[in-house]
Amino acid sequence: MDKKLSILVSNDDGIFSDGIGALIRELQTIADVTVVAPETQQSAVGHAITVHRPLRVREVQKDGKFFGFAVDGTPADCVKLAIRHLMPVKPDLVVSGINHGSNTAISVIYSGTVSAATEGTILGIPSFAVSLTSFESNVDYSYAAKFSRTFALQVIERGLPNGTMLNVNIPPLSEKEIQGIVITRQGKSVWNDEFEARRDPGNRQYFWLKGELVELDEEEDIDQRAILNNKISVTPIQFDLTDYKMIEQLKGWKIGK
Repeated sequence: MDKKLSILVSNDDGIFSDGIGALIRELQTIADVTVVAPETQQSAVGHAITVHRPLRVREVQKDGKFFGFAVDGTPADCVKLAIRHLMPVKPDLVVSGINHGSNTAISVIYSGTVSAATEGTILGIPSFAVSLTSFESNVDYSYAAKFSRTFALQVIERGLPNGTMLNVNIPPLSEKEIQGIVITRQGKSVWNDEFEARRDPGNRQYFWLKGELVELDEEEDIDQRAILNNKISVTPIQFDLTDYKMIEQLKGWKIGK
């Protein structure tokens, strides 16, 4: 390659998260990396953007050096602002992650990590999201970051179709323990949500969302199933949500004016 690669990195866990730090260290070995990420935790905000208040950006230093831009907005805000304003030219690739926890099945809809990559795709840049499928507090991101570096080179070399991004989920295992890579479909598993009623010190009621993922898929080429089999899941995702089969059915409805 004649010029050094340019990669934009964002996430939804925030600019100070361990996952984004591990990802940046690996990607900096192959590219110029620009970091534009939320200033605070933004998990499960989906593809929200900020429209009713100003967005504020500040430069973040680490170890006495410029690290990146912290944005007091959502992951989609970060990518949009980076490409439209902060970066002088479009990057070759957008990578979102490394997320702390899985983004499979219905979680893809809620994920700020996936949405950051989707925003890159909307803006015409090859993009992928990467998640480490563990919610434990102390997790090792080293293999996930190493895989992301290799995968980034593949995506840049091969490119992606317009309107398609890739969603990568990696089990929290060592390279030797990983049982392979599966090209997968998004699963149908859903969260069994429960709201726990609690009381604050002022005796005012509030609610805390809890729940567990209900497994609804058994096929080997489903994202969540691949993770359970200790395999890396790579799922191509589109932001076109049209149900094309339903179009023909709707044409037969007698819909009044």
